[in-house]
Amino acid sequence: MSATKAPEAVAHPAPAARQHRVAETISRFRPAVIALLILLIFGGTTIKNSSFDGLSNIQAILSISAVYLLLSVGETMVIVTRNVDLSVGSTLGMSAFAVGEIYNHDPHITMVVVLLAGIGIGAFCGAIIGLITTVARVPSLVVTLAALYIIRGLDNIVGSGVQIEPSVIPHSLVSLGYSTVIGIPWLFVLVVVVALAAGFWMRSFPAGRELYAIGSDPEAAVLAGIPVARRVFTVFVISGALAGLGGVIFLAQQATVDSTAGTGYELIIVTAVVVGGVAIFGGSGSVIGAVLGALLLQVINQALVAAQISAFWDSAIAGAMLLAAISFDRLISFRASRALVATEGVSYVE
Repeated sequence: MSATKAPEAVAHPAPAARQHRVAETISRFRPAVIALLILLIFGGTTIKNSSFDGLSNIQAILSISAVYLLLSVGETMVIVTRNVDLSVGSTLGMSAFAVGEIYNHDPHITMVVVLLAGIGIGAFCGAIIGLITTVARVPSLVVTLAALYIIRGLDNIVGSGVQIEPSVIPHSLVSLGYSTVIGIPWLFVLVVVVALAAGFWMRSFPAGRELYAIGSDPEAAVLAGIPVARRVFTVFVISGALAGLGGVIFLAQQATVDSTAGTGYELIIVTAVVVGGVAIFGGSGSVIGAVLGALLLQVINQALVAAQISAFWDSAIAGAMLLAAISFDRLISFRASRALVATEGVSYVE
């Protein structure tokens, strides 16, 4: 009597799973793709305008982009937790104007006090937003949109018809905006260090990794014992503090400021972060990708100027990139869901 051989189970590879792996691979290498785009745009613009690759122009691009990169770091932390901060531009404006007023009343005040004042103003704004978002449980989109108009309104009330003149800004602060280290703007180096430190914290420390858990599933994060409210409050304070520091940097670069400083920055920063690979629905992304996204937008902006193309295209391109990035992230999410279903329903043949 011969034994009957049991049918051998052979799993058919699910097409959805393969498609998801392709999309996931593209997502993982997005920072490298963005870096390549920066080089291609830079090279293409140089062909059209040979002075675009000059040292002074490169330094100007890196120096100007420092503020955007800094704000992108804080915005990344917020968006990873499935929130958004639309107040960064107005917070930057308030900080810049307040620091200018401090110099207006006391031109001999030390740099340390000025930096602490700017950071403190931003952190205070972030703390108020964080409290309303976590304690009152009002959606961050609503809170920060309201904060945008409230802070900007206060700027306009206090600074109506007032402009901080370059003569009251000390040389020590202005030189900070244009000093270089081995040919690289000092501010750009500072921001890169901040970005690397923030990225390391988010990936290597429990409190940082918990931000991703919160963004992936807030309810599951609560059940896992993660202090969700405290973490969300913290990232809003950090985002506000970095925006406040950005205000000081803005003043150092411009040597003048009025109540309109930072207008429109919030949409640029959100676009940079999402284009850099941070999912607008939270739970994934990196600071490095967001910083590269901000640098890409700045290179595009300067390339349009060098190519003598209307500045209106800058906003149109940024909007198109934001839409494309969100659509791509949704595609990855859709592929992941299909791959999960396909894995659970593997078919077998004899």
